[in-house]
This record gives sequence, structure tokens and C-alpha cells, in this order.
Amino acid sequence: MEKAPTVIEVPVLIVGGSLVGLSAALFLNWHGVSTLNVERHGSTAIHPRAGHFHLRTLELFRQVGLEQVIVQASQEQFGRGGGINSVESLAGKEIAQYIADLNAGVEAFSPSRRLFLSQQRLEPLIRGRAEELGAALRYGTELVSFDQDETGVTAVVKDLATGEQSTVRAAYMIAADGNRSPIREILGIDTSGPGHLSDSITIYFKADLEPYVRDREHGVIYVFNEELRGFFRLEKAAQSGFLVVSTLGDTTKPGARDVARGITKERCIALLRSAIGVTDLEVEILDVAVWKAHAVTAARFRSGRVFLAGDAAHVMPPSGGFGGNTGIHDAHNIAWKLSLVCRGIASDGLLDTYDTERRPICVTTVNQAYSRWVRRIDPELGLEEAPALMDDLTLEIGYRYPPADGVNYYSSPLARPAQTGDRAPHLVLEQGGQSISVLDIFGQKFVLLAGGEGDTWLKVGVTAAANLGVPLNAYRIGDDSDLIDLDGSFEERYGLEATGAVLVRPDGFIAWQSKATDTPTLDRMSNVLRRIVGS
Repeated sequence: MEKAPTVIEVPVLIVGGSLVGLSAALFLNWHGVSTLNVERHGSTAIHPRAGHFHLRTLELFRQVGLEQVIVQASQEQFGRGGGINSVESLAGKEIAQYIADLNAGVEAFSPSRRLFLSQQRLEPLIRGRAEELGAALRYGTELVSFDQDETGVTAVVKDLATGEQSTVRAAYMIAADGNRSPIREILGIDTSGPGHLSDSITIYFKADLEPYVRDREHGVIYVFNEELRGFFRLEKAAQSGFLVVSTLGDTTKPGARDVARGITKERCIALLRSAIGVTDLEVEILDVAVWKAHAVTAARFRSGRVFLAGDAAHVMPPSGGFGGNTGIHDAHNIAWKLSLVCRGIASDGLLDTYDTERRPICVTTVNQAYSRWVRRIDPELGLEEAPALMDDLTLEIGYRYPPADGVNYYSSPLARPAQTGDRAPHLVLEQGGQSISVLDIFGQKFVLLAGGEGDTWLKVGVTAAANLGVPLNAYRIGDDSDLIDLDGSFEERYGLEATGAVLVRPDGFIAWQSKATDTPTLDRMSNVLRRIVGS
């Protein structure tokens, strides 16, 4: 008798088991939604790759209990602090200093800190936490085909070691299958943007660079000279790291942007010595990766029950570390929405906001990464035409998710009181005698925060949420409450009267704020919640 084909049923199938796919699994399972990842490679990342992680990213890992282990791993690998500069060579003169101290002045904005950590060190940490929460991960497994209908996605996957095929039936699928995303291609989703920038290489090496790094603590060191342009990322003791070579010097010369063509070990050694500035230094080449730098965004992030995330949705050059961070933020945004829909709390329409919220942010981020690439790597692309630079802090946490007309908005996090659509501002509070960030109470539920005289909003909010089955926690912030406002700035920072209230989504963005003229009634709060979840 012929064996019946194996059918696996799971709420969400994730195609991809690298940084973004793992993050999607982590966040979904943290929200109580089971997932299955399939990844054609045999394991997590084997090369450092993404390595500069932003404030918002660390805040998200803080939510799920990973921040401290990530910080510890970062300090072991790179040490504390760090910055970003540009040199003619490591042994030569400095050209520019882009960021002197990665975390100067950020304490007013976030409980977290930016850091450097190689992707190959980070991915196992995410994988371990995701599996701890129940995620199922299948490496050495590829997607063969998929179809979708009105109720779900049916996919065929193959174990590459045995050739055995299985059928997966999922309510939804996340495509985290990389910059050449076969899923995006099958769905017929175009991309647009500045496009192809170079055929680059990454040289992984060992060499004693301590005499040339000296006391300069830089996590990323750009190199700009007549022979090459690119950047170093060196580990703590300056005995190993990698060099990205993006162009062969002046890009007006023929073939200068095609670094990968005919590359040899000997050529890599010569490029490495040029970047170091010591022509006879002993170096050991460990590996060389060939890749293409692009700056593009997909035309849409949703197609039926399939969602694009990470490099499948947007590809950006490695200038500023935005690629990996942006993909993690994609995963976080779709996770809380899928969790509410899969549990029957929200309508499918909530999932449309993944595209309307994330895509404008990603377009801006791709353009900002491209602008940094032009300024730091390839000015011949046109400095005058490159988008004006936005400061890193505003780009990381100063965006507002767009209203229904799709207009995007950025502003400095302290330039004005928070508004609907903003990331809820960081404040230091006291809870049970302990100092916490207000961000620490956001995560798996909606949170209703009321001013010192806003008890009525809390009462009607709790009742409305219970009636609708919407998960919600409610707190009054004041001098005599469970959450004490240590510097008295809550109402000013959140744009509220003492009698007002603000509703924060599970992802920490403001969904609604009361106005001075609003009356706290059950109908009012019920309508607010229905509008947000689409029930």
C-alpha cells in the first residue's frame, strides 16, 4: 500500500530560517501562535553579515527576554561602545567621523543601547529562544511549491537530505526567503528604487591589526582610497574580522563597481593590505563571499495570505546597518497582527495595515541607506541627487505609522508631544519600588494609560475590551498609583490632560489618544477598539 503523504497543519508557515525568519518565529510564538520555518541551508548563518543593531531592535528583543544575552555576546565580541569613521587606510589618516560614540545621548530616548554583534552569533540566540517558545524549525528543507485559496496556503516542502516531500497547510505564509525571493517572483511583485549598485565581495580574514587600530573604538571603519572603497568590521582584539570591498577605487573607471569579477586569493590579499595600509603585513584569508549591492523595495508587501518580510520585501546596501534591523521590525509588526487574526480577535483587514505601515517606512529607509552609500562609498553616483540625510535617531524611532492616505511622517522623538501613530515615548517609571521603562509594560496586549485623574477612562476601557475579547492592560500613571511618574512628564510627553488617556498597541505604537473634549464612555472606547482591530 502506498504511504499517504504527510500533511502538517500550522497557523503560520515561514519560508526562511535566517535573521528575519527566525525573528518572525520568535515574535509569533511569543504571542502564542505556532509556526513552522523551512530553510534550505543546513543551519543558521555561518558568516558575520549584519552586525550593527539599532535602538528599536534591542527594544524588541528586550520584550521577549533576549536583550541581556545579546548585550553580553556583543561585549564579548566587540566590547562596549564604538563608532563609525572613514580612513584612507587603517594605518593612514582619518577622513571623517560619522558617529563618534554609538550611544551618545540615547538614554533620554530608550532603555536600550545600540550595539555591534555578528549575525552568526545572534541567530543561534534567536533560534534558541524561539524553540523555547515552541517554534518548529526545519533546516535543510526547501519550498517546492505553494498555492493559496480563501482560507489558507498549501505548500509542498522537501527535505534536501532524504528527498522526502511533505505538504504544509497554513492559514498564512511569511516569505523571508531573501533578496532573490522566489516567492516574490512567483507572486509577480515588482521592485523599484535606485537598483543595482555594485558586485561586491566580503573578505573574512585573520591578521594582527591592533597596532593600526590603536585606541580607536570603532565598530565600522570605512576605507576610501585610490585602490578600493569599502569598510572593515573588526572583532574586539583586532585579530580578525572582515573587509567589504564595494568598488575598486574611482568608479568613473571601467569595471570599478565589478569587484567580484575574476577575484582570486592573491587579489584579496592585495586589497586587504591596501585597506590596512601595510604592504607586507601577514594576513590569512578565511573565506570570500561574492554578493550584489542593491537598493530596491517591493511594490507591495502582501499578496493574499502571503506576506513579504526582510530582504524579500526590501534590499538595501550595508551602509548604516539598516537591512537586518528593518527586517526584524517587519517581523515584529506582522506578528502581533497575525496573532489577533489567528485567535479570531481581529478581522483579516488588520493585516492590510502591514503593507500600509511598513512599506512607506521601508522605502524611506532604503533611500537613506542608499544616500549613505553615495556619501561614504560612491559619490560618483551623484551627491546632488542623493536624498538628504536624516539623522539616525529620527530614522530609527522617530517615524509615525502613516494614516489612511499613506502619507509618511518623521520627526525628532523629542520635537513635540507624541501623537497617534508614533512609537510610545520612553519614560522612567517606578513600579513596586523598582525603576522600569514604560516600554517594559508593552508587548502581548494593548495597554491603556491614563493620566493622574483619568480613572474613568480605565474603567470603561477595561469593560469595552472584555466585551470585545481584546486583550488589554490598564494603568493610571501618577504620584499615588501602581506606576509612578518619576519626573512628572508623562502627560506632557504623551500629549494628554490629567483626565485623559492613551491606547498603545502591542507593538508599542500609539493607537489612540483622548482629546480634552472627549467624554469617557463605554460606547466611545468600544468604537475605538473596534476600529483598531476591525471587528
